[in-house]
Amino acid sequence: MTEPAGSDFEKASQGQKSTSVVGELWGFLMHTKKYWLLPILIVLLLFGLLIMLSGTAAAPFIYTLF
Repeated sequence: MTEPAGSDFEKASQGQKSTSVVGELWGFLMHTKKYWLLPILIVLLLFGLLIMLSGTAAAPFIYTLF
């Protein structure tokens, strides 16, 4: 008996190593040459960091920046 061939997705996923989300994103940006997305991602990460730090003891120091 032979195994079913599987979908194209299953064929493409075989033999590839597991990568992180950051690695996948970096590979996508380098492959498609969409370098203009980098500043947008950096600003989003900075806002996320700011939101996370606003609930900690660092909040008074953050508020003095603005």
